[in-house]
Amino acid sequence: MWELIGTGGWVMAPIIFSSILAIAIIVERVWILRSQRVAPADLVPEVWRLVATDALGPVNLRRLRAGSPLGRVIAAGVSHANGPRSAMLERIEETGRVEAMQLERHLNTLGTIAAVTPLLGLLGTVIGMIDVFSTINAEGLGGNRALAGGIGEALITTGAGLTVAIPSVAAHRYLRGRANRLVVAIEREALKLADVLARNTTTVSRA
Repeated sequence: MWELIGTGGWVMAPIIFSSILAIAIIVERVWILRSQRVAPADLVPEVWRLVATDALGPVNLRRLRAGSPLGRVIAAGVSHANGPRSAMLERIEETGRVEAMQLERHLNTLGTIAAVTPLLGLLGTVIGMIDVFSTINAEGLGGNRALAGGIGEALITTGAGLTVAIPSVAAHRYLRGRANRLVVAIEREALKLADVLARNTTTVSRA
């Protein structure tokens, strides 16, 4: 492997660095974007129970905010439940945007890696072919070893760039889709709770 890396030339260094960074981002995002961590299935029923028993006080709100992105969005709405519905929805949307940005964190970097590494491989190809033609110009077609080295550099960097880019593209699309689905789930659950809270508040005020 080290021989192949050495044959590929200096372009292999940023490609290898990109591969390490891509792996780190993919592992970190797969861990972060777990459904149970972002939007726990038992959280909404628990909030319903606390609301029904009028037990959703400051302590439980702090626990909601510290627990999960869905909890933070719900806590933002619940903390403004006594005000106008528009103010509650505005707080939910603002908090939801912040959480969406956190869920999509590092995905732009992963997309950049997916786009740049094939270009780095192409750059290595160009450099390798330049070396080949320089060798032909200096030594003619008899320098088989030098020609093989230049062609090897061109092929190795192209293969390395594609090897990093292909899984990076697939992971980027999968993780972005996963983040979007989780954002939609958070918004749906928070808006349903907001509608019920708004109706309850209206009923209490009329009574």
